[in-house]
Amino acid sequence: MVDQTSAGHWIRRFLMEYATSERNLSANTRASYRDMLVLLIPYAAKRKGLAADALSVTDLSAELVRSFLIYLERERQCSTATRNQRLTSIHALARFIGEHSPQHVEWCAQIRMVPIKKSMTASLTYLEKSEIDSLLAAPDQSSSQGRRDHALLLFLYNSGARVSEATSVRIGDIDWHSKSVRITGKGNKQRRCPL
Repeated sequence: MVDQTSAGHWIRRFLMEYATSERNLSANTRASYRDMLVLLIPYAAKRKGLAADALSVTDLSAELVRSFLIYLERERQCSTATRNQRLTSIHALARFIGEHSPQHVEWCAQIRMVPIKKSMTASLTYLEKSEIDSLLAAPDQSSSQGRRDHALLLFLYNSGARVSEATSVRIGDIDWHSKSVRITGKGNKQRRCPL
């Protein structure tokens, strides 16, 4: 019989059932959840003096979550945005457990009361035309690597693609007849950009 109080049981279900099957979340979101757990589980085990596989759901208390967030900011030098992203993942885990285990509803509420930290939003900046020209002129186009770098910079500039979007472009995404490329962005949303 499965121990319904074991954190390991719920974490496995959260990653395998919720993130993959129920929600069909993107690979990046699933990786973010995994990365949060890779940090949280050893931290909690050390704080509680237990083996990672011996942790119960209630060992991951709101107090422990708050100290984990402080640890992220102070010792790991994480930004407020990263801290909030980790907390959002913890909230998702708590919500999943609370929805599937009535005995943990109060625990879920306590975890979800840990607030997102407000932060200053960075002002949007841009490069002046002279700065873009300097950036595009930087690669040595007499070498194959320089021509590649120049082409990649031009592609990023002309398409407005994120680096992660540009690195996921495949040959099949290019339409040579219409001189355009299909770019897959966040949430698997696709858009066409002229080349």
